[in-house]
Formats: sequence, structure tokens, C-alpha cells
Amino acid sequence: MFGVYVHWPFCASKCPYCDFNSHVRERIDEDAWREAYLREIRHYAEKTQGRMVDSIFFGGGTPSLMSAQTVQAIIDEIVKCWHVKNDIEITLEANPTSVEAEKFRAFRLAGINRVSLGIQALNDNDLKFLGRQHNAAEALGAIKIASSTFDRFSFDLIYARPHHEVGAWRDELGTALDYAVGHLSLYQLTIEEGTPFHTQHARGDFTVPDQDQAAELYEATQELLEQRGLPSYEISNHAREGEESRHNLVYWRYGDYVGIGPGAHGRLTLDDVKYATRAHRAPEIWLERVKESGHGAHPYETVDRAARLTECLMMGLRLREGVPLARLRAEYGGDWRTAIAGDKIAALQGEGLLTLDADTITATAAGRQRLNGVLAYLL
Repeated sequence: MFGVYVHWPFCASKCPYCDFNSHVRERIDEDAWREAYLREIRHYAEKTQGRMVDSIFFGGGTPSLMSAQTVQAIIDEIVKCWHVKNDIEITLEANPTSVEAEKFRAFRLAGINRVSLGIQALNDNDLKFLGRQHNAAEALGAIKIASSTFDRFSFDLIYARPHHEVGAWRDELGTALDYAVGHLSLYQLTIEEGTPFHTQHARGDFTVPDQDQAAELYEATQELLEQRGLPSYEISNHAREGEESRHNLVYWRYGDYVGIGPGAHGRLTLDDVKYATRAHRAPEIWLERVKESGHGAHPYETVDRAARLTECLMMGLRLREGVPLARLRAEYGGDWRTAIAGDKIAALQGEGLLTLDADTITATAAGRQRLNGVLAYLL
């Protein structure tokens, strides 16, 4: 599997919980940015000639603030530089405030065939707390526009918000499921260092549900979505069969991907050596570096065999399907079990957190719920 991620770093405003590489700017020279993206695409295409692109993902930031002309130019350049699958998935992230029917139609004509909406909540009080610029009515309106424009779409919600009760969350999920067709992403609110929420939480401005309460919310989520035909295929992502995000599966199945744009990361296997790529985070620095040298990346870092095994397990155990042992052998270059100290797998099996058969290692439902702890012990 091979994907292309395109990072648009700009937002209309910065959400207080967000630690992504996103920035607010009064003015953006989109012509200059368009040319920079095309140049960096050509740089990576030269290093990965002959690869077949399975998916393209426009993330951010708020890439729906881009013009359809820029989106189309980027897609056209990718098609020109690589082979692409006939049924390639091309996703664009959007915020409800930037959703307009006419603009969405332009994105569809540009080549976008899937959108992912950052809804985050379906009640106005929590949307205000999360720093979102839309209200619940606008959120549902954006979902309706997406569903009438694209065959495939998804939207995100955040749970474990302050004073979040299981009953209220079930009601909110019920409303969401009236609109969700094939895919829904549901993330627990985390307090990330360096964000305004981290400062506010530290000084006691608000509290979030404790570990037991968060577990109840998670379990209610799994139960309700399983009943409604959208089981989790990954810890935070739910889909009907065949509606999984192909691009995110590239990450979780430890495929190669190119990261285009400020702060974008990538993983590239070149002559059986795995490299980690990482672009300069600051938009202006990245833009200047691309103008100077055709790309905005830091020097590539080699990912050694032990790290490849670790990354493969960390990503793959998030999936309900687990990790094929053949993939672990290929990444480690031999018997991967020799890299794990003691009888840790057996201990986790005994706790009902992992299963291991002749072909696959898998985190159970209980293991996925406690995956951070499982991985910390295992690795």
C-alpha cells in the first residue's frame, strides 16, 4: 500500500484542544503554495518511481479553505508523477463553517471522492467549549451537503468532554447515527501539552471524566455502534464493511506514504531500507526551503529493524484485524519474537488482552481499550 498525504497548515481559528500543526494567517499567497506543493510532489516522485498510489488525503489545518483549483492541480500532479489505482480514494478534511454546496461540488469536480467533516459535538454548549466556530444546526447542515455531494463521507465527534454522562452521549450518538452512512470517527478528548486546554485544565478551570468514566463512555460507544452496523475496525474508527478509510489503513498496516507540506511526516522503503521523513513545521520556513531546494524536509532518518517492528506493532494492534506475522517478519528481517523480552505475549494472552495464532497477532477488544498499557508492557 502507498499513500500521499498533503498537509494544508492554515485554519480560520485555532481550537484550544488542538496540537496539530495548524496556523492562522491573515493572508495566504495560494499561488505560491500551489507551486510549492507541486515541486515537493515531484521531489518525492523521483525517489519512488513506479509506485502505485492507493489513496490521497488532504489534511490540516483546514484544507477545505483551499481553492478547488489548487486541489485539482495537486491531484493532477500526483496522477502525472505516479501510477494511481482506478478506484483511488481521495479524501479532503473540512470544517462545517467552510462547507458550501457550490464549493463541495467544485471539490468533487476537482477529483475529491470522499470528505471527512470535523463536527466534534452536536450540542451548542460543548461546541462553544471546544472553540468550534459552528453550531449544531450548521454541523447537521454540512453533513447533509456532504451526503448529497459525495458517495463516501465521514465525520468526527469527541467524547469524554467535561460533565459528559453516558446517557447524554448515547443520545448524541443516536443523532449522529441518523446521519452517518458508512463511517464515523469517535475520539476521546485528550489534554495535550502546549495547548490552551492544558493550561486551563492544570489551573482547574475544568475537569474531564476520570479513567473509569471514560471507559464507560468508550464501552457505550462500542456497544451502540456495533448494534447499528458500524463496528470499530480501529480503536477510534467505525465503518460498515468496505467503508473503512483506505488512507488510514495505509498507516495502520504500516504501508509506505509520502508526506507533503509543512510538518508532514512520511515513511518510505527504498532498497529495503525504511526511512522516516519529516518536513519543517513552520509554514514560512517550509515554503522557503521548497523554493530553494524543491522540498521542505529535514534530512531523512533511517528506521532500524527493531524500530520497524515496534512501529508495525504499535500501528497494527490498533486494528481489529490485528497484524499478520508475515508483516512482522518482513519488517524485522527474521524471528520477530526474539526482540520481545521474556514471555510477555503469553502473559498478555493470559490476561485476555492479546491473541496469537499461526498467522496473526491481535489485540482483543479489552486489549484495544487498554492499548497504551499493552504496548508499554510488550515493547
